[in-house]
Amino acid sequence: MNHKKTLISASLILLIIFGISLGVILLVNQQTDKVENEKNSQTSNSDRTTHSTPKEPAAKTQKELLHSMIESMSLEEKVGQLFLARVPVEGQIESIQTNHLGGYLLFGRDVEMETPETLKEKIAAYQAASKVPLFIASDEEGGTVSRLSLGANLVPKPFQSPQEIYRESGLAGIRKDVQQKAAIFHEYGIQGGLFPDADVATDPEAFIYERTLGLDAQKTSEYIKETVTELKQQKIASTLKHFPGYGNNRDSHVEIVYDSRSIEELRSNDFLPFQAGIAAGADSVLVSHTIVTSIDEAMPASISKPVHDLLRNELGFQGVIMTDDMDMAGLANFISQEEAGLAALQAGNDMILSSSFQEQIPFVVQAIKQGTYTEEAVDQSVYRVLKMKMDLGVIDQK
Repeated sequence: MNHKKTLISASLILLIIFGISLGVILLVNQQTDKVENEKNSQTSNSDRTTHSTPKEPAAKTQKELLHSMIESMSLEEKVGQLFLARVPVEGQIESIQTNHLGGYLLFGRDVEMETPETLKEKIAAYQAASKVPLFIASDEEGGTVSRLSLGANLVPKPFQSPQEIYRESGLAGIRKDVQQKAAIFHEYGIQGGLFPDADVATDPEAFIYERTLGLDAQKTSEYIKETVTELKQQKIASTLKHFPGYGNNRDSHVEIVYDSRSIEELRSNDFLPFQAGIAAGADSVLVSHTIVTSIDEAMPASISKPVHDLLRNELGFQGVIMTDDMDMAGLANFISQEEAGLAALQAGNDMILSSSFQEQIPFVVQAIKQGTYTEEAVDQSVYRVLKMKMDLGVIDQK
């Protein structure tokens, strides 16, 4: 009997222990499941958050934007960007659209009959007609070269020459003059004044003298640095001219001009203001039509590859190189207008100042299709032109 009681008692104890163990196991499993459910819930919420707010794609760099623009352009559109055209007498809007022009250069006939209101309207109409925003420029050195000064009430008073300003108020006056010009340019929608004149001319009888500072290379370099710096601050394009430097030479507007100075003299004197302007961040350099025999005895500078190689490689300029006006006798008496545009690009120019763009653009396009000139070279020039426009705010970087 006692033996039976002992067995029963032992069985009950085992059942109690088993029950307790089973309860513990179930409790642990419940807690584990709860923790797992909480984890899964957090992960699910995290996933929902990630999917509901996807990351914004990284903004394109300026370089990427420019390359994307170029890739979307036709060959004709790209070639057109390389022409800063003189505004034709007729068909101004049609010329922009048909030739895909890079910009318009205003001359006296384009402004002399305009009021401030009509000039703004005219320039705005040019921009509205263009697929790619235009670079609008006007020769505004001051003194003898100022297109806006020819118009009625387009400027409060005629722009003074650099010499006059410098004599009256030094570099502070130069800075103030740039600021005043920039305000007027912005009002009209003009992005470039095709200045400062970086030529070193000390002979009052020299053709270019009145348009320069009229002082030595050191003073001219200071003037150039100050002007380029202020133009950059004001978001107006600076154009150093007339590379490799006119010096005291004759006028290439009316004849073919030879410059026999040595390369050593040019390096120690005439190149210095250009170097100062390049170091200050000049947007563009304009190349003259003079034949500088110590660099290239056969070709005018504007269509000379050695001249452009020197500007790129020795002086380190990476911005827009442009020709002087292609109609000037120094070039027009040397080569046909039809051929001149292609010759200028082959030499290393990025922009061509031209009245004959309607002949020159098809000639360039044909040369590319025939393999005489490469589309890769065109793309490099288009990149520089579009970059200048974007840097000036003409093309929106967004």
